[in-house]
Amino acid sequence: MKTLVLAVLNIVLLLVMPAVALAQQSLISDPEIYEKKHFQEQCKTAEFADGFVTRQDINNDGLIDAVVNEGLLTCDGQKGPQCNDDGCTYNFYLQVAEGGYFMIATAQIYGYDFVQRFGNMVLAMKMHPRFCDRTEGDPCIVTARVRGTKFVTISKK
Repeated sequence: MKTLVLAVLNIVLLLVMPAVALAQQSLISDPEIYEKKHFQEQCKTAEFADGFVTRQDINNDGLIDAVVNEGLLTCDGQKGPQCNDDGCTYNFYLQVAEGGYFMIATAQIYGYDFVQRFGNMVLAMKMHPRFCDRTEGDPCIVTARVRGTKFVTISKK
């Protein structure tokens, strides 16, 4: 009986611990300050173009979130050092009511539009055609809604 109770407790701990670890993610005060400091430490000279950080409500909760476009960074004279054929790195941060932000996603994309669909604002991300099972042609448009703390894909074209 004692062995059974210990086994059940171990299973419960294994199921609960990942949720606890996720819940303890550190909040940052401002994604713009956080990202700029990171690149100022990585680069001898870091320059940030207008639009490096876009502030808008991406999850329809009324709080202003932040999207960082690393393609608008010039690091040691190289514009968008993380950009490649798949696009540039974009980091998506959500603001929480308690104050602060946390990153919910990083995506390698060409860009995005914020559009209204069925009464909700959604992200229409322009991505490499392979994300729509194509090898070439126009960029793939992946439409996603941020629900809670997850991107939920609505469509791919």
